[in-house]
Amino acid sequence: MAGAVLITPAALVSAAGAEAGFQKIFNGKDLTGWQGHPKLWSVKGGAITGQTTPENPAKGNTFLIWTNGPVGDFELRCSYKLVPNNPIGFANSGVQYRSKVVDPAYWVVGGYQADMEAGKKYSGILYEEKFRGILAERGEKVVCTKDCNKEVVGSLGKSEEIQAAIKPENWNDYVIIAQGNHLQHFINGHQTVDVTDDCESKRAMSGVLALQLHAGQPMTVQFKDLRIKNRGSFTVDPSKSPGQMDIRPETGPDAGESLPGIYEMTPEGFRICYARPGGQRPASFSTGEEAGRLLIAYKRQKP
Repeated sequence: MAGAVLITPAALVSAAGAEAGFQKIFNGKDLTGWQGHPKLWSVKGGAITGQTTPENPAKGNTFLIWTNGPVGDFELRCSYKLVPNNPIGFANSGVQYRSKVVDPAYWVVGGYQADMEAGKKYSGILYEEKFRGILAERGEKVVCTKDCNKEVVGSLGKSEEIQAAIKPENWNDYVIIAQGNHLQHFINGHQTVDVTDDCESKRAMSGVLALQLHAGQPMTVQFKDLRIKNRGSFTVDPSKSPGQMDIRPETGPDAGESLPGIYEMTPEGFRICYARPGGQRPASFSTGEEAGRLLIAYKRQKP
């Protein structure tokens, strides 16, 4: 497909161990580990199923929320199918990530969304539900600047060519990769967006994972084969004094969380002080149980 960025299935999922490190987050039988509107979400045919009908509509966008912790740096793989049960062909859904629950009474979530629809425009885009709206159209490579302006800096291919690889009313494979402030979506092996979010005041580095059921015309969305892999990483900003560091562990009790910290390198060694999840970035290299901080110091060995 000329002009489109194609990642072959072998590059994403190979039988020779590319799935190493992935955790299944849906058991194929029931909604254990998930919470949502019990009249709208169920399991049918081994797939998570969100369905609205004329008799049982959604009064607003509602979500099925994964309850086993936040996601930070990760790769999510799943398959989805959308069926519009209405004469105008409407069906819309999405995967929320690094998001926040804004109305727990109706399971409403806001934040980054990997979009999908029965139409031909929005599948694969990066949409920020409840906040900034569309951050990247399909086929765009985007930088959200420090001033929170959107700049299109490149192309991944023509939107209509990527759309041609999406199978209507059938199973499609979705891959979402979030690493630091770099966000990527893929459908059926084709990269749909590439976003670097430098807008520190509005971006999210961790948050909940959820599946959307859109309000409006009767429709059905299904998800299966959901699995996730945490990706540990850290970023540094040496322009600050002391230098700033954000750590995202891959494993352990803080896996997927963002730990704000500071660091300092001297001829004598290297030290880091960081806060636990939810804490404020330390202003100095001090710690204590009551402070909720950890201090690590390394001394340079003398030759």
